[in-house]
Amino acid sequence: MAGSSEEAPDCGRGVVIMDDWPGYDLNLFTYPQHYYGDLEYVLIPHGVIVDRIERLAKDIMKDIGYCDIMVLCVLKGGYKFCADLVEHLKSISRNSDRFVSMKVDFIRLKSYRNDQSMGKMQIIGGDDLSTLAGKNVLVVEDVVGTGRTMKVLLSRLEKYKPNMIKVASLLVKRTPRSDGFRPDYAGFEIPNLFVVGYALDYNEYFRDLNHICVINEHGKEKYRV
Repeated sequence: MAGSSEEAPDCGRGVVIMDDWPGYDLNLFTYPQHYYGDLEYVLIPHGVIVDRIERLAKDIMKDIGYCDIMVLCVLKGGYKFCADLVEHLKSISRNSDRFVSMKVDFIRLKSYRNDQSMGKMQIIGGDDLSTLAGKNVLVVEDVVGTGRTMKVLLSRLEKYKPNMIKVASLLVKRTPRSDGFRPDYAGFEIPNLFVVGYALDYNEYFRDLNHICVINEHGKEKYRV
């Protein structure tokens, strides 16, 4: 992205969006009219998201190799990222000389109420995680913040003795509360902002927004529960 973001030398950080990045004016883009007045600015346009995911798919396939993959999608925020990532992975497989089997399973994690972390993570679903035994597992998450949520999930998954676990996260937040966890594959490293769009929600709103945007105080209050 132009201006205050850069591709970090450490590609594991993804595309780094700096703290002073002003974002894009909302008037430059189309977005649902029912969200007019609820957003500050566009942080990452939809087209940039799609291009970055395509590159992540290439990196994942190069790293993991052409072996069968069990994709574990973290719902609900990760479903759009997961769907687009899996489609790119399948495209790479279709254009290779070896078929790669990809199965997708789902789990839900609950750690936010309004814009605050509840501290304790609730895991919903995952009754069939025993099927992960001996598999190459790719966990697909929307946002890694402190890293504590993902560490709890990974400790749960490791009990089922998969062959390998890798984590792909669309976003990684720079937060002083981080415990140092980093996903194996990161789309974007962003400031410590509460963002919505591209299936990322605020109390179930904004999932229908294609761009990743920063919600304003009016939006938070309007959709607060």
